[in-house]
Amino acid sequence: MPELPEVQTIVGDLEQKIKGDTIVGFWSDWRKAIRMPLRRFTAGIKNKKILKAERIGKYIALKLSGDKILLIHLKMTGHLLVKKEKLKVKSQGKDYFADRVNQYIHHIFYLKSGRTLEFSDVRKFGKIILVDADRMGDLPEIKKLGVDALNKNLTFQKLEDILKKKKTPIKQLLMDQQEIAGIGNIYASEILHTAGILPDRLASELNLNEKKRIYAAIKKILEKAIELRGTSDSDYRDTSGAPGKFQEILKVYRRAGKKCRKCDTIIQRSVIGQRSSFFCPQCQK
Repeated sequence: MPELPEVQTIVGDLEQKIKGDTIVGFWSDWRKAIRMPLRRFTAGIKNKKILKAERIGKYIALKLSGDKILLIHLKMTGHLLVKKEKLKVKSQGKDYFADRVNQYIHHIFYLKSGRTLEFSDVRKFGKIILVDADRMGDLPEIKKLGVDALNKNLTFQKLEDILKKKKTPIKQLLMDQQEIAGIGNIYASEILHTAGILPDRLASELNLNEKKRIYAAIKKILEKAIELRGTSDSDYRDTSGAPGKFQEILKVYRRAGKKCRKCDTIIQRSVIGQRSSFFCPQCQK
């Protein structure tokens, strides 16, 4: 599932590529993804100008003229592609749009410039919501979000307050979107390896130094992943159809049975909260 770095990468691309453009049409072959009837949704976005692209947790929010917000959640396998009409767009000499993972187009936003914003989603779990700007905060999925993992409001004191009251495995807590928004399975594993903390340690039992290491690791790992344009261990691609590069430096995630890049100990896998967890038994305590 795309997490904070992947969503932030897409949002940055959308700001550069389609901000200021106008939606002139829409097509979909999977209406279940859209929160309202297709005709009403299409009428609601038609001739609306894209004023800004923002990230809210793992949501992409396009601010439209007419005080509307187009909210998109990529879920497990979704990603957005920006294409130019009748023009093969190449990135670094390769036509990434031709890759298999970019062929599952179920929604297309047609733009006045001739570009298209296309939603590829092999498993079709993605979600599209149109809402009045002043009512977005009332949406259950937005209202329940915790503090954003890269927001200035996630101070060390805020993190400590979250951790000290929870008798929950630290990895499970880092992934709880109602507490800290944006971190999923990939980055929780990497954050805890960087911090030197085992994923099954109870959050409430961590000492002050361990909490400080986790706080620093959250910023370090997420910012590095954004710099490398996300992790493409599965379906994620950027708006040019290209993979991210953070998977090239993963320390533990999906590396069970391989040597730790730091100490050569074999990486292990366990299950916490019904999700696979990866860790080094030597580097993490």
